[in-house]
This record gives sequence, structure tokens and C-alpha cells, in this order.
Amino acid sequence: MSEQTQLENRLVITLLGHSIDKEKAHIKLVDHYGAKQIKDAYGLTLGKKQAWLFDYAVLVCWNFNQDELSQLIAKIEDLVIEPIHRPSIEHYIYKQTDTDSYYIKDDCLYLDNTDSMTKLALSHAFAQSAKLEFFEEQAQTVINNNAYLSETLAETGMVPLSRKQLAKLRGALFKTSTDINLHFNLLDTPEFFWDNPNLEGLYQQLNKYLDFLPRIQILQKKLDTIHTLLDMLSTEQNHKHSAFLEWVIIVLIAIDILVYFFEP
Repeated sequence: MSEQTQLENRLVITLLGHSIDKEKAHIKLVDHYGAKQIKDAYGLTLGKKQAWLFDYAVLVCWNFNQDELSQLIAKIEDLVIEPIHRPSIEHYIYKQTDTDSYYIKDDCLYLDNTDSMTKLALSHAFAQSAKLEFFEEQAQTVINNNAYLSETLAETGMVPLSRKQLAKLRGALFKTSTDINLHFNLLDTPEFFWDNPNLEGLYQQLNKYLDFLPRIQILQKKLDTIHTLLDMLSTEQNHKHSAFLEWVIIVLIAIDILVYFFEP
């Protein structure tokens, strides 16, 4: 194997936020910087180096050093909708080999070629994995933050929240659940592979390495847990409302009785 094929290159995946402003992105990236747009991805080049920015605000940089990565993020940060205060970053390495096969081992990709389309096919898998991790953390945070509710209900038979607090919590849970469900399609096989079926094998192989399918199944179970929690809070809120109405009726009846007996 030659020295060139043994060279290690850096691969960095960065989750920047919720999504990007597509209209602004096209003007700034395509019109101004000459980026190449392919479906939901924008290809940016720096010399012989390449980066792919996806609509859902994940940036995949091939062989950028830290300074180059920071400069690129600074250039595109105004395009990000709901940016993350501290972007999530993952690191891999890749090598070009003399063999005619592609594989990944110990977070290192061994590629038989490093052309733009190959990088884009693999970037799709890495970007989706980063977004999936974000969804996983969102769902787990919601579950952890509200675990005390089911525990308190089991111990005391009631949820220690007012009707207004219950309504606000239901709204927050519903927002998290809806946001994940509405963007679940981001985890489907990208449309890019409809036009490039010859590259789908690379994508699927990397997805398997990243445990994509098991993680989606676990995420679905977490969403089911959130939905169960929503149902429990809904029942509790209805119960509190019914109890309130019962007390109102009791008070009105009591007033009516008092008026009857003490009326001149």
C-alpha cells in the first residue's frame, strides 16, 4: 500500500441547530459562495476539501482542520434556525485504500474512492445519525424530567400540580413529541438515492454500523412513553376539572339552601 493510501483524514460531523433557512441558504451558499445543491444538501469546497450542509442543520466536513471548521461555521451560523448554544460534534477518520471494497472499523472508514458523490452518500448517514442522537436526547430529557410524576402518583394517588401547571406541562410534552414526529421523515432513506441507487449500499452499510434501525426503534418506544405520560396528565387534568365543578355545584347548592331557610 502506498503512503497516500495510508494517510488518515479527519471527518467531523456537527449538529448546529433545528434547521436552516432554505431561502437564505440558497442565496448565500449557492449564489454567493457557489455551493452545489443536491436535494437537501449543499456542497461547499475549500481547495480540495469538501463539506456538506443539510437542511436539518447538520454539517459534515471532510478533512477540515479546526480553524477551517470554525471559519465555516461562522460563515453559515446566520442561516441556522434555533441554533444550539454548544454545537454537538463527532469525529471519525477515513483512509483511501487500494482495494475495491469499502468498510468501516473502529470509527475509521476505508474507502476505495473519495469522490464527491461517495462522500455525499456517506455524509447522509452521518448527518441522520447526528440528528437521531438529538431526537434521542430530547426524548430522554423529557422522560427524565417528568419521571417523578408517575412515582408521586404511585405513592400518593395524585399529581402535585395545579390545572394550569398540568396544561403547561402537557403543552411542553406535546411540542416535543410533535417536533420529533414531524421530522421523523428525516430518518428515511434520502431522496438522493432515488437518482443514485448505486451508492445506496454504502449508505446502508454505514447505517448498520451506526445502529440506525435499533436506535429508531428505541426512540419510538421513548415517544410511546411520552404519549403515555400525556394520557396520564390528561386524565389527571380532567379529574381535577371534574372535582372543581363538583365543588362549585356543592357550594351553589349550599348557598341555595341558605337562601331558602334564611330568606325573609
